[in-house]
Amino acid sequence: MSRRSVLTGSAAAVGALGLGGAVALPRTAGAAELPADVSRAIVDSTMTRFTPATFGGWSYHKALYLYGQYLVYKRTGERRYLDFIRAWVDRFVTDAGIANSFNSLDAMRPAQLLPLLYAETGLWKYRTAAEQVRRRIGTYPRTTDGALIHNVNMRGELWCDGVYMALPFLAAYGRTFGDAEYCYDQAGKNMAVYFQHLKSANGLMFHAYDQDGSAPWAKGNGGRSTVHWGRAIGWFGMTAVDLLDILPAGHPRRAGLIEIVRHLAAGYRRYQGAHTGMWYQVVNRSTDARNWRETSCSAMFTFMLSRGVQRGWLGEEYRAVATKGYNGVLKQLSVGADGLTRIADICEGTNIGDEDYYFGRLRRVNDTHGIGAFLIMNEQLRGQ
Repeated sequence: MSRRSVLTGSAAAVGALGLGGAVALPRTAGAAELPADVSRAIVDSTMTRFTPATFGGWSYHKALYLYGQYLVYKRTGERRYLDFIRAWVDRFVTDAGIANSFNSLDAMRPAQLLPLLYAETGLWKYRTAAEQVRRRIGTYPRTTDGALIHNVNMRGELWCDGVYMALPFLAAYGRTFGDAEYCYDQAGKNMAVYFQHLKSANGLMFHAYDQDGSAPWAKGNGGRSTVHWGRAIGWFGMTAVDLLDILPAGHPRRAGLIEIVRHLAAGYRRYQGAHTGMWYQVVNRSTDARNWRETSCSAMFTFMLSRGVQRGWLGEEYRAVATKGYNGVLKQLSVGADGLTRIADICEGTNIGDEDYYFGRLRRVNDTHGIGAFLIMNEQLRGQ
């Protein structure tokens, strides 16, 4: 079938777009054809494999996936998709809030679901838990220039990953619960400080920065790590567009966020695979035989590019880049003999290291880092 260029037009408040169309995808022998709605197929397959009780603990990558499932719920109105999310969150949230000290930014990502569930249900417990996270952000340790550090045990360290774990929640909290002035400014300020320390002249970003340079990976590069790891950069780009979709027109932090989107878009275009449309685990090292095309970052890059073109933050020249990325990521999907979807070549959870470390990370199937990123991307670009 023909896949048109990136969708334009108005989006739902949560960012889901358009109508679906059949997509021909690879499958194993004897497997059924993938249903026309790929997002629904992934959600249905995941809900077949897991119940809310077996889906795993309070973690950023489980919540990433569930946010993607929420987007599919908003488009389809399939109530059982929301019920699954609620049942998972309710394992941790009671009328008294949540028993979590929130000593890392990673621990805050699931809180992104709380304003959404409050809006859906009106249940006060979701607001109580969200307020708990918001108060913790107010007391959370920071660098001397005001950025939230990655983990309380990593004094002075900023990781690209961290912005996505906390800042979209902070902005959504401000919009939902009437705390916009503080939340919008702090979200934008954190992005600006992170960007200052981590941006690279090639249009990419380094994975991490250490304020005093004492971390083993922070030697000789101005306190920064030396590798351009795909998913870290993807988290950063998705955060920028999520915040731009919340901060009102005329907000003083918007210009800096648009600068970030344009910086990254140039890097994404520069390093996109010419034949596959995908991006590599170490983005700028495509010719190294140890490197490999990675699905989660490719989905994240594609999402940011598409949303940027749609909103007018990026020029039309990026439309084809996004479409090519989308087509490349779709080829990572298949249907197993059991009739369930599979998404391949997803990097496992990752720390900071040298190139050998990133090259050697496990390539997983259906890791929630990847299926979550896929759903977010597909709800932006589906039907092409």
